[in-house]
Order: sequence, then structure tokens, then C-alpha cells
Amino acid sequence: MELEIKVESTTTSYAEERQERKLHLAAAFRLFGRFGYDEGVAGHITARDPEDPDVFWVNPFGMDFSLITQRELIAVNSEGEVVEGRGSLNSAAFAIHSQVHKARPDVVAAAHAHSMAGKAFSSLGKLLSPITQDACAFYEDHALFDDYTGVVLSTEEGQRISRSLGDKKAVILRNHGLLTVGQSVGEAVWWFIAMDRSCQAQLMAEAAGVPVEISHEMAILTRSQVGSHIAGWFSFQPLLARALHESPELLG
Repeated sequence: MELEIKVESTTTSYAEERQERKLHLAAAFRLFGRFGYDEGVAGHITARDPEDPDVFWVNPFGMDFSLITQRELIAVNSEGEVVEGRGSLNSAAFAIHSQVHKARPDVVAAAHAHSMAGKAFSSLGKLLSPITQDACAFYEDHALFDDYTGVVLSTEEGQRISRSLGDKKAVILRNHGLLTVGQSVGEAVWWFIAMDRSCQAQLMAEAAGVPVEISHEMAILTRSQVGSHIAGWFSFQPLLARALHESPELLG
């Protein structure tokens, strides 16, 4: 029997939708901090504003993920100007995310961090292999940005990254880390977590021997079961509940 899950928004206005996205975004940062995805001032998650699609919400530059609440989030327009909130903008966040959001109108959120497994795997300059059920979520649905030119500070470099991403859910940035996207904050964040863990699993498996790959046909089938937009959103819900339980100030 196949489980059918329907997602129906309970928000009735742009203001309510904005508040919900900001809540999920703040919770996502708390989770990233708990999972050890923080690396100094590196890393960012963005959420498109529901009313103005040219504006996105992001973490302020230099704030630890584990301290972020809705109040600390800043809104940035397509020119890189902070239009709401206090705090400075990470130039790399704008260079990458502005171009991803511009190229992908379907994308509500994007996540990038210098996670240990993600950056280690990225140095191999290759795609994930379908060696686990979870990795099949990314089978033929992620790309490789096979270049490294230093810290991403220009929108031209962001455009190159977005072109490599194409219409896929994730891209491995060689010698850098991972970038994932989704039609909700929850989806984008879950794909990052799942991809980082898949990188770790493949690194461990290849260190021990030669992993057995899942066949093309079974990998495609499994992707349809665990790699859909709804699967990504739903997989995030238990983590969201945990973040809200452990950090009730997020609701304030």
C-alpha cells in the first residue's frame, strides 16, 4: 500500500506565510548548528519571500547558527540591499543564492554549508553513487560544479553554479561543499542533511572496500519513492518538531 500525503498550507495571507517560512528557516539553522554544519562564518540558507519573489530571507553574516531566531533573519533584495532586519549580508550568500533564486522560480529555499562529509566528498570531484536507498534520492538528480576559483564573491560565479545545478535538487561544488534546493524550506534543508549523510556513507564504504551499486532501474524506482518534493518536505517534519520542542523561543 502506498502512503499518500497531501500538503495544504494553513496560511491565509502573505504575512502568515512569511512568518511560517521564517520560523522554519530559523529552526533549520538551529538544526544545522546541532549537526555541526557551522564552520566559522560560512554557510547560509535562504527562503524566498512569498509576497516579493525578488526578495529572500537569510541569516545575518557572522551569527552562529545555534543562536538564530526569526528576529535575527534579514531580507535582501535582488540588488543585494538589506530591506528588512538588522545585520550585514554575507557576500557569498548573495552571490550564490540570488542567482539560484533568479534562475529557478520553482525554488523557495536553498541551503549551503561547509559540512565535514560534504566538503570531504566534494574534493573527489564526482557524483554520488546509488549505493544506499537514501542516496537514490539524488540519483540522476544532482550535478557537479567541476571547478574551484576561490570564495564565491561575484554573481557571475553564482550564475555558473546555477547553470550547473540546472533543474536538479542539488549540486556538489568541487573542493567546496554541497548546495541543495527545494519547493519549501523543509525540502531544501532535508536534502542537504540527506546528501551530507550519503556523502559520509559513501566515504566510509569506499574506505572499507568496493560498494555494490543499486541497478539503474531500481535506483530510478527508489528515487520516485524517496526523492520527491513531498518526501523531502515530510522527512523534515520530525526534525522541525524537535527543533521547536528544544528551542521554544523560536515561536516567540
